[in-house]
Amino acid sequence: MEKEIKKFNSRIYLYIAAAGVAFIIALVAYFIFSPLSQAEEVHYIYIDADDTQDSVFAKLQPVASTPALTGLMNIARHSDYDKHIRTGRYAINPGEGAFTLFRRLKNGMQTAMRLTLPETRTMDRLAAVLGEKLMLDSAAIAEALLSQETCQHYGYDTATIAAMFVPNTYEVYWDTSLDSFLKRMQKEHDRFWEGERQQKAAERQLTPVEVCTLASIVDEETANNAEKPMIAGMYLNRLEQHMPLQADPTIKFALKQFELKRIWQKLLQTESPYNTYKYEGLPPGPIKIASIKGIDAVLNAVEHDYLYMCAKEDFSGTHNFAATYKEHLQNAAKYTKALNEKGIK
Repeated sequence: MEKEIKKFNSRIYLYIAAAGVAFIIALVAYFIFSPLSQAEEVHYIYIDADDTQDSVFAKLQPVASTPALTGLMNIARHSDYDKHIRTGRYAINPGEGAFTLFRRLKNGMQTAMRLTLPETRTMDRLAAVLGEKLMLDSAAIAEALLSQETCQHYGYDTATIAAMFVPNTYEVYWDTSLDSFLKRMQKEHDRFWEGERQQKAAERQLTPVEVCTLASIVDEETANNAEKPMIAGMYLNRLEQHMPLQADPTIKFALKQFELKRIWQKLLQTESPYNTYKYEGLPPGPIKIASIKGIDAVLNAVEHDYLYMCAKEDFSGTHNFAATYKEHLQNAAKYTKALNEKGIK
């Protein structure tokens, strides 16, 4: 009888132990494998070079459930995560548990982002935009793009570096280095120009930089893409006949006063190599990052005999074109009258 009682007690202990183990396993599973985020959409956490283990936890807190975050914190603290924090942009997918996310964080398995390169007018503005979207410091970007040495490394100078950037959407890693980013932009530039575009530029006896320079002026003259090949054709006619381009946007660029709505005669005396009223030919480089539409407008410019253009008096954003200076003066008079009537200075 005594043996049976001992045997019975042993079984009870085993059942209790098994139940305890099962409870512990269930508890661990609850903390580690229950969904970290309760949201239905993907969230992202951005980890930069200054982050610590605790700051990573703090960034997760707004989207993480308490049990799953507790589980992740325990995994991290028993895995020396604080000694191997990897920068990057990491996805927190709906239904994922702490263990899955931790493995991604620890191994640096970040998610690429779609970066749309803007058509900015100046390199310091480009630096500011990139600094907002990437882990890169905007001051460091600006310093590089305004450095003759850096620009020459990629085959440009500080006046022409804008031509290296093609305003498109690219997949990049948020924590990409500045050198990697610039090398990527150089490769994308070469890929963009390879083949037909390079051939068309050569047929017009223009380099890609010169095409981008003219395209940047065309872009600033109108937002109407359908009219851009006409404007490009007019400027190409002027270049061919060795006439000054007399492009108002270059005056705005020289003055860095892009908000000007009217170019007065006194502004045409501005001393600058970008003043296309004073100096014949193209300016030293693009006055903005040229759009793809602008570049293709130059490469596929309309053949015509127009040498002059003036904004239409209806303020539609399009232009009246003229083959003679006399006709141009008539168009200019109509536009000036419209400006005066609206009180635009």
